[in-house]
Amino acid sequence: MSGRVFVDTNVFVYLHDRAETEKGATARERLDRAVKAGQALVISTQVLQELYAALTRGAAPIRPRAEAEEAVRAASRLEVLAIDVPLVWVAMSRARESKLSLWDALIVESARASGCDLLLTEDLTHGQRIGGLRVESPFRPA
Repeated sequence: MSGRVFVDTNVFVYLHDRAETEKGATARERLDRAVKAGQALVISTQVLQELYAALTRGAAPIRPRAEAEEAVRAASRLEVLAIDVPLVWVAMSRARESKLSLWDALIVESARASGCDLLLTEDLTHGQRIGGLRVESPFRPA
């Protein structure tokens, strides 16, 4: 195991969603456990963009824009992979081969490009392996 964990957007959204206090607490506990175990938390520029969009969208946003900006700034203190054009091409191939959405494939390929062997997300199947990457849903009942 590399000790590097890629964290998908939904984990961060739950940290800030007052309507999802149980999932927020679970997300916090899982991230804290990874850090205490010496695992590096990694995200991508896609995660930063999606986090801001998820927190501010709609008529009743999860957080006001200023708080969403602070949440993105806090997340950006982690290791952040900048997505480039070649990574988009790789993700498109992954989307086609694995029948994933482009956005999920881009998360998977960002995790792989970052040297992670674990992806925390609720958007893919818990326990699934994609290109050597293991998927874990932090919200799956024990």
